[in-house]
Amino acid sequence: MNNVRNKIERIAVCSRSFSKNSILRTELLQKYQNVTFNDEGRSLYGKGLIGFLKGHQKAIIALEKIDATLLKQLPELKIISKYGVGLDMIDMQAMKKYEVKLGWMGGVNCRSVSELVISFAIALLRHVPASHREVLSGRWRQHVGGHLSGRTVGIIGCGFVGKDLIKLLQPFDCQILVNDIQNYDAFYKQYNIKAVEKKELLTNSDIVTLHTPLDDSTRNMLNSDMLSLMKSDSILINAARGGLVDEVALKKMLINKTLAAAALDVFTIEPPKDKELLELPNFIVTPHIGGSAKEAILSMGRASIEGLEQ
Repeated sequence: MNNVRNKIERIAVCSRSFSKNSILRTELLQKYQNVTFNDEGRSLYGKGLIGFLKGHQKAIIALEKIDATLLKQLPELKIISKYGVGLDMIDMQAMKKYEVKLGWMGGVNCRSVSELVISFAIALLRHVPASHREVLSGRWRQHVGGHLSGRTVGIIGCGFVGKDLIKLLQPFDCQILVNDIQNYDAFYKQYNIKAVEKKELLTNSDIVTLHTPLDDSTRNMLNSDMLSLMKSDSILINAARGGLVDEVALKKMLINKTLAAAALDVFTIEPPKDKELLELPNFIVTPHIGGSAKEAILSMGRASIEGLEQ
């Protein structure tokens, strides 16, 4: 019976990354015969997204926006499975109203994100972006940087990625401060971590890294006032969600050297348009690649295939 159902069900794969992956395509087609992939590599939104999803009972989405306007026009759509972990683009109330089930698994790309964060921290501490640009422009000089080892790292958000980052930081002998709305006392005790208020974390950390979802409680969480609490020689990293940081205030601090450096993998609007920020020598920009490791793509993809079975 299950095999018969799988043959007649139509599956839409919105994700360009999933659609390009031969392993994931093969594994999905082993379970479902009637699959529409995003082979044109289109960025799907609005009417284009509705048109792509129309006539399908199940869908695998990545960063596509799912709201009441869309679901109202897709009565046949019964299951949406998330390729990735962020849920800020999905209107959960609309999903409930239109009786659409969600396939989701947390932590499937946490190692990919936490390794990227460490690479950002080391690159900025050793002035890699500035050195790279100077060599390309014909200037040869040595920047004196510093170690990650022994630094105080402040982690805002101690979920899957935050916890994985803490494990990876152990050989660096860092003092780790955390801030989270959840209580993880047993984990904190195991790794000798201090849970503190956000203001204390910002004031005392050499490196601040964000790992929270984006919702009404976290939007613009690091505004101008909160950013001003950070030490002038500290570093900010955001590989979580765009919208957590006031990018205008951040740029001003980087230009004025009231903040040493920053790295953003995510932005309020993607791709970002502020070239002045992007071209700063004490800034690293990457195009939302936190989960873009081969291993993470397979992990996310297999979780999204599993999520179709609700």
